[in-house]
Amino acid sequence: MKNIIIAFLLVAPLALASCTRTEKNVTLGAATGAVIGGVVTGKATAVVAGAVIGGVTMAFVSKAKRPGYCVYRDRRGRLHEARCR
Repeated sequence: MKNIIIAFLLVAPLALASCTRTEKNVTLGAATGAVIGGVVTGKATAVVAGAVIGGVTMAFVSKAKRPGYCVYRDRRGRLHEARCR
């Protein structure tokens, strides 16, 4: 189990490296909500509910923080944020 946790901690930053700021904030919100839901109740359903609530909340907060920015997809399918046209 310890090896799985260590592997996850090493791979997670690489997976987030290509994400936009909004995607990173949603991931952080979901992870925080899952931890809080699990610690407070100790039930798996609360972990899922906390992750959903945290992710949705951070999605709205992130969008509100970056007015005038849009997400664009380039020819290779990569996403990037830039001022709206």
